[in-house]
Amino acid sequence: MNIRRKKISNGVNYPNFNEEKKFWKKGLKLVIGIDEAGRGPLAGPVVAGAVMFKFVKAKHSGVQDSKKLTPKKREEIYNYFKKNPDIEWGIGVVSEKIIDKINILEATKLAMIKAVKDLEKKLVRAETGMQFVLIIDGNMKLNINLVQKSIIKADQKVFSCALASIFAKVTRDEIMQKFHKKYPEYCFDKHKGYGTNHHFKMIKKYGYCKIHRKSFYPIKLF
Repeated sequence: MNIRRKKISNGVNYPNFNEEKKFWKKGLKLVIGIDEAGRGPLAGPVVAGAVMFKFVKAKHSGVQDSKKLTPKKREEIYNYFKKNPDIEWGIGVVSEKIIDKINILEATKLAMIKAVKDLEKKLVRAETGMQFVLIIDGNMKLNINLVQKSIIKADQKVFSCALASIFAKVTRDEIMQKFHKKYPEYCFDKHKGYGTNHHFKMIKKYGYCKIHRKSFYPIKLF
């Protein structure tokens, strides 16, 4: 497990396993990195990813915060890891309706809890009796009775969180691609629901649709 933080020529640091190792050394083997995608968009769900490494054998030099990767690179990394036996992963999705009902922060926490529970279902019985540890990107605590550590910008520092961000982002993009087929006039395939100039123009032209977040500005003005 001697994996060091790698640096590229411009001095950018890649995520590493330093935080996971701190727990592994204490005998806490089930360390889950968590991150989300879709807190900021005007439409669609918020999606969380949860990733746990069982063995640190699979290496991929391109893993970092999903926002720093091209869609092609995210897909490449996602496809590399999604069937990799060295990890377990889960996804949690919370709809725009729930976001409007409980607010985006609480919806994000709910998506993270769902992702953890989805991951837990994939573990063999021998592992489920062990204690989970959560490393959460951001500054929040989840309403779940597990050891938790929140780290600001964990998706840039912690390998499992960075990979979780990629799983969340790829999954959410796939969801928005499907919504594009249902609501082609908004071009969700291009902006994925974020507040781009074109998206604002389409909202002004057509009004909002079923998947827009009614509690978000400027949707709530309509």
